[in-house]
Amino acid sequence: MKRGKIFKRVNPVRNSSGVLNPAGINVKPNPAAEQRGIISNGVKYPPVLNVDIKMRSQPSSSPPQLTISVIVPERNGGAKLRKSLSALTQATPPPTELIVVADGDTDESWRIAEEFGAKVLRIPKAQGPARARNLGAREAQGDILFFVDADVVITPDAIHQVEAAFSHDPRLTALFGSYDDEPGETNFLSQYKNLLHHYVHQMSREEASTFWAGCGAIRRQIFMEFGGFDESYRKPCIEDIELGYRLKQAGHRIRLSKSLQVKHLKRWGIISLTKSDFFDRALPWTELILRDKQFVNDLNLRFSSRLSVVLTYGLLLTLIGGFWWPVLFAVTCVLILLLLIFNAPVYRFFLQKRGLWFMIRTLPWHWFYYFYSGLAFAIGLSRSLLFRHRSQKPSLPPAPKGIPDTAQSPECR
Repeated sequence: MKRGKIFKRVNPVRNSSGVLNPAGINVKPNPAAEQRGIISNGVKYPPVLNVDIKMRSQPSSSPPQLTISVIVPERNGGAKLRKSLSALTQATPPPTELIVVADGDTDESWRIAEEFGAKVLRIPKAQGPARARNLGAREAQGDILFFVDADVVITPDAIHQVEAAFSHDPRLTALFGSYDDEPGETNFLSQYKNLLHHYVHQMSREEASTFWAGCGAIRRQIFMEFGGFDESYRKPCIEDIELGYRLKQAGHRIRLSKSLQVKHLKRWGIISLTKSDFFDRALPWTELILRDKQFVNDLNLRFSSRLSVVLTYGLLLTLIGGFWWPVLFAVTCVLILLLLIFNAPVYRFFLQKRGLWFMIRTLPWHWFYYFYSGLAFAIGLSRSLLFRHRSQKPSLPPAPKGIPDTAQSPECR
């Protein structure tokens, strides 16, 4: 039987010119053959593709940049409005458009907005920031509505932060930030109130359960679909929280961006702080919680805060009862200790930011906050049991009579 030849397998190698050589032999390349894709000297040359090398350096296609419409509701904003608009116009990049809604100005602060080139919408009689923001939203053309209060100052990169957040997360519906830890006013109550707001937001979950319009952004299409803010709130209230609750109930994502911080310029006093916290926040928020039956363990509604309300009322009762039964003073001391323990993180924050004396002065005010929060809940619960509250979801209404069509009126410039 005739045996066949045995062939040794040779792995292909490349010569000095980079040509594949199946036999490992040094083969001189044939440029003409390379162009035609033929066999030369026993080597198969693939055809050369005429590809424009410049195409390699072209960047890959990316989604178009989102446009940002900033909406600022104001009423007699004055110098604070000027500072706010100055920061907005100096942002990098600047907003696509800047809309200022003058809600019943009596000092012609709207003229300040004109100086900065903003589109000005004027409401003859004050109807509240909810109405003002909705009016601005109807006129806005941007993909994202960025609501900024007239007494806050944004950072230069705030517009970029908002645009980047929505561009990188298409499922994100809304986001909001917080006040920074350097309030504009230096008196004690202004420092305390704004630092407490900063702390609460910075310590809360990023996956938020509500919304804040002091520095908050939302996709315009979704905002319009949900009817915007509830205009039954005729003064600065919880219209932003209410909108956030509706968004979350529908399954939308809201994010608390802890890096998006703004400086608050508002000056707080004893009367203004107590009135705002009790009548404009605590009471309507309680009604909203009872309406939607939602006790979310986040922001001001965390379990430690609710427990502190109970401890505060226990402290008050034992302190009063101690004048008849002195033994109750011992219980008072225990309750004070528990309040200090449960709120140790925020008191430590005050200590680090402003020192020991500042922290000591915050104690009665913080406990007073728990007192009127508990009182507001009791009043709200009583009302819910005695009266039947409207729970209809609002819709974004057309401009009512008395507010001219902003597309044609000389009042809107």
